[in-house]
Amino acid sequence: MTTDERFLVTGSAGCLGAWVVRALLDEDVPVVALDLDDDPRRMRLLATEEELGKVDRVKGDVTDLALIDDLVVGRRITHIVHCAALQVPFVRARPALGSHVNVTGTIAIMEAAAAHPEQVRGVAYASAGGVFGLPAQYPDGLVRDDSPQAPATLYGVFKQANEGTARIYFNERGLSSVGLRPWVVYGPGRDQGMTSGTTVAMLAAAAGVPYRIPYGGEALFQFAPDVARAFVAAARADLTGANAYNLGGETAPVARVVDVIEEALPRSRGLITHDDVPLPAVARVDASGFGRFVDPAPFTGLPEGVGRSIELFTDLLRRGLVRAPA
Repeated sequence: MTTDERFLVTGSAGCLGAWVVRALLDEDVPVVALDLDDDPRRMRLLATEEELGKVDRVKGDVTDLALIDDLVVGRRITHIVHCAALQVPFVRARPALGSHVNVTGTIAIMEAAAAHPEQVRGVAYASAGGVFGLPAQYPDGLVRDDSPQAPATLYGVFKQANEGTARIYFNERGLSSVGLRPWVVYGPGRDQGMTSGTTVAMLAAAAGVPYRIPYGGEALFQFAPDVARAFVAAARADLTGANAYNLGGETAPVARVVDVIEEALPRSRGLITHDDVPLPAVARVDASGFGRFVDPAPFTGLPEGVGRSIELFTDLLRRGLVRAPA
């Protein structure tokens, strides 16, 4: 494919960033992958060494504005997908660092993009379903794009701040952007964060070891490659303003995920269990807003997404690229 696009993906060593890189490799689009962690272990789960050789990997801090600006100019970046962030447990453990990475890092991305409007054609960044409050705060049981925000964690507060940052950068600098709000993302590479338990359960099933998912109740599940493609589409979307949208998926009880794992791998029956305490997050989401403007690939249902995840985990275990959870 011949293209003038050049993507910068921040947080490329994380799950979502690695899947965004995978999506761009599938399209043969040049990609600069930025992360402070220079070990591409998650990207190795998704790509061959030959494919990784096509990725311009840069070790660096997303809060380093001079570095970001140099990359945008020097690598002739046309689109940015900003995934770099510390997850809920790490923000809780080190709040000041969480603010620095999650908030200041987003400001650095916005500042660099706003400084080069003739070159940067699209910016997509990861917000989160955590900007919303607890289920009881939404009487009709449904969260819409513009529902009141009442984050229950510092992580959610920081993501809320990023949506505000995007609004100010549009109002004052004319920088348009698209923020997307994932919920429970699952698939290979999702090995940390508060909601990673369902993915760890899929790995445990493939490895034939018991595992207890540390939450229950209902949740909105989203297959990682679908989410990655949505972010690429959002970066390419010709939208004006500071846009922020919910992402769709499949709402289901955690018990349903366990059933689907057993259906995909009958020999795992009885190995996977779950706690009953629900996640402190809404599970029913109106995600129609994003679909009105951007048409990403359809979201994958749980049976297919779980089945594909277990197949990949089985292969990765055989090749020694992942290990059974302890």
